[in-house]
Amino acid sequence: MTVGELCVRQVAVVRKDETVVEAARCMREHHVGCVIVIEERGGDYFPIGILTDRDIVVGIVAKDPDHLTRLTVGDVMTSDLTTAREAESVAEVFKRMRSRGIRRVPVVSDRGALQGILSVDDLIEYLCEELTDLARLIAHQQHREKEERI
Repeated sequence: MTVGELCVRQVAVVRKDETVVEAARCMREHHVGCVIVIEERGGDYFPIGILTDRDIVVGIVAKDPDHLTRLTVGDVMTSDLTTAREAESVAEVFKRMRSRGIRRVPVVSDRGALQGILSVDDLIEYLCEELTDLARLIAHQQHREKEERI
């Protein structure tokens, strides 16, 4: 399975000049734990960073809450961004995510334009569905074997 087949296509995005408070409101409005920081070029959005709810809580609120209202997304975003191409295999990207200790990756086209987002939650949901199907198959085969023995 490819990343493009599994990723979520609706992505919460912000620009780097927006405030951290605006980014937090965007996360709340979209019920997500991160926003992708984008730059628009030629009508396409290109990811230039990511800001997570954890970045806000651990990196700002816990350290320096007095400056929260004045900080922009560009001040605090993670700009060393790991991305995944749509055609990459889920297994490859999962290995990369695990080795880098990240939970979410923006999914991009061959040109680098934002196409979606893939999270560990998406991977877990996919694996659960696969395991459920496998368990049903095993149960079905066991049931057939029992009936054949009678």
